[in-house]
Amino acid sequence: MSTNIAARSSKALHIAMYPWFALGHLTAFVHFSNKLAERGHRVSFFLPKKTQSKFEPFNLHPDLITFIPITVPHVDGLPTGTETTTDVPFPLHPLLMTAMDLTEHVIEDHLRILNPHFIFFDFTHWLPELSRKHGIKSVHFCIISPATIGYTLSPERKLESLTAADLMQPPPSFPPSSIKLRAHEARGICAVTVKQFGSNISFQERNIYSLSQCDAIAFKACREMEGPYSDYIEDQFGKPVILAGPIVPEPPNSVLEEKIAKMLDSFKAETLVFCAFGSECILKKDQFQELVLGLELTSLPFFAVLKPPIGAETIESALPEGFEERVKGRGLVYTGWVQQQLILRHPSVGCFVTHCGSGSLSEGMVNKCQLVLLPNVGDQIINARVVGGDLKVGVEVKKGEEDGLFTRHGVCEAVKAVMDDDSEVGKLVRANHAKWREFLLGKELENSYVDGFVHKLHELLE
Repeated sequence: MSTNIAARSSKALHIAMYPWFALGHLTAFVHFSNKLAERGHRVSFFLPKKTQSKFEPFNLHPDLITFIPITVPHVDGLPTGTETTTDVPFPLHPLLMTAMDLTEHVIEDHLRILNPHFIFFDFTHWLPELSRKHGIKSVHFCIISPATIGYTLSPERKLESLTAADLMQPPPSFPPSSIKLRAHEARGICAVTVKQFGSNISFQERNIYSLSQCDAIAFKACREMEGPYSDYIEDQFGKPVILAGPIVPEPPNSVLEEKIAKMLDSFKAETLVFCAFGSECILKKDQFQELVLGLELTSLPFFAVLKPPIGAETIESALPEGFEERVKGRGLVYTGWVQQQLILRHPSVGCFVTHCGSGSLSEGMVNKCQLVLLPNVGDQIINARVVGGDLKVGVEVKKGEEDGLFTRHGVCEAVKAVMDDDSEVGKLVRANHAKWREFLLGKELENSYVDGFVHKLHELLE
């Protein structure tokens, strides 16, 4: 053991965190920071300067978790003031990654002063080498599921010449699963994987380098759900894979906004359909309209939180003709940031139509609302197959095999399947959801995983 590490190997750890500047990634890292701080460990958390205020309510241990503001450097083509992926459309995300890469020297200066035991990161592929230079261990803390990483980025694949046809089949020794990609999904994932992401490096190369160079790979997952996929990754990359457990987020230190609380209170228990597609998903106008018309078709009350579709300035301008009058008092389509965790806990919510981002799925799984799965891109698709296929706790909306389009009838059918008392599919997913919810909320489960995780970190320092 080096003297630098030996000097810091007392029981309480000091961990630095530098996640990708997307709200889902930042949120997952903050939730795990709370779990570590609960056990007396210190966290130095790098995040964009203006974004800090948004995360302060989620910092449950401000005495141990310190937010360190980072100024996002200007990059040509990136609008002034851009800090996170929510500030720019999807095609500009690679430029934000370029900006993060330009913070390397700033992060190095901070690490030199902070001298933590570990740095947790995800997309900043240069951190393992930088941290090694200063005697700091690096952990690739991946909020993308083990199933997704194993399926798409396995070294078994010919990654230098990856095609959509390759992705239609799992890697040769991938564990048996319900993961099957349709043609349009394989094309979309392949395009993202080989696309440049930051300066002169593809998304795939960035991730492979991160996974290969770090000291350990960690996932927000548990063996009971994704054990075979985790073992597969450990075998393929030849390094420790540490599972942090489900990391069930604690409710934030805030109450539901009065206007939304009042609206939700006006509906009977477990009757409302809540639809939310995260901070980045922007649908095409025709799909946006099919979605809201599908919610209308259910005849159930609904609250949809969506971004205006591509080409539309506002939500109102994109809604189908006569829609607002028809659903008045029963349905609302809204744009903007909402307190999703608190909404999902509200007694009136009976169904959650989700884009299957890992954070949203975690929040949905620990609440009583039934899940309707409508994945949009990338890992969301594989998440949907694991949750709907392997675990059978939700119903996926049907889409066209080639074009990937869904219809209002498909949306309505999936909602009815989970909400109707006499639906056989509904009975199965409701029973499975109740079983997994009870499992995930077991306090001993979380304690066992987080304590085991910390134990593994100590082993890495030996």
